[in-house]
Amino acid sequence: MAEVAVLGVLAAMAAVLSGAFAGRPAAPFREAVRLLTVQRRVTAASDRMLTRIGAISLPVAAALAALVVPFGDRVAVGTSVGVVWFNAMEVVAWASVWLAGWGANSAYALVGGYRFIAQGLAYELPHMFALITAALGAHSLDLRVIADAQGGLWFAVWMPVAFAAYLVSALAMAFWGPFEHPVGGDVAGGAMSELSGPDRLVFLAGRYGLLAVAAAVSVPLFLGGGAGPLLPGWLWSLVKTCAVLALLVWTRGRVPVLRMDRAMTAAWTVLIPATVLQMLVVGIVVV
Repeated sequence: MAEVAVLGVLAAMAAVLSGAFAGRPAAPFREAVRLLTVQRRVTAASDRMLTRIGAISLPVAAALAALVVPFGDRVAVGTSVGVVWFNAMEVVAWASVWLAGWGANSAYALVGGYRFIAQGLAYELPHMFALITAALGAHSLDLRVIADAQGGLWFAVWMPVAFAAYLVSALAMAFWGPFEHPVGGDVAGGAMSELSGPDRLVFLAGRYGLLAVAAAVSVPLFLGGGAGPLLPGWLWSLVKTCAVLALLVWTRGRVPVLRMDRAMTAAWTVLIPATVLQMLVVGIVVV
């Protein structure tokens, strides 16, 4: 569908931006060609089926999440529970990364997989509270209705804490930038340490896909959807998505990777109380 194709283009753009911010804009293409020609590495007593399921399900989850994202008035699957569907597909990423780490039968990969589970549990709560806050402001779980409810004022303006928490937790869900510990160098590559060849390429594509779909969903949630002067709605949605995606990708080279204990502390002691307080304020205003 068109939305999935747009997600693919945005994921490719994220890869190019990541290389450009590092001063190597062509690096992602060279790496993709290299991985396509590299033979798959197989560890002793590994479960290749689980490993492949983990690698493949990551981009599949991102593609399924993209089905409910409206671009202006266009959406592949119009559903009244788009927020729930999007969040459910993000949770699939937990299983994907953990399976990739578990199936390899490697200590480093397994540690990386468990790190992502811990990170996902800590940052899923503020992520969910941020989603609920936007839904509460619009009285709906439909992304189209939420976007339309911001005709007078974007939710990012009067729900700034929820918007900031959403972006931070989106980075954690995509194990990107300051939250790269699940695939960090300190555990020799973490969850994807034993992935090679096409399996690694698919897994990396899923990671960029998660970033792209998170950026796309932030537009109807907090940035007014396709609302804007002169340009058609779908184009405004695309422009806003590209801006948010560029910001998310930019953090990788500009914000240091947080130690796991500090990342967990930030989630449980700062982000979760802040998002709960933001949701309380919005609830009082709505009532």
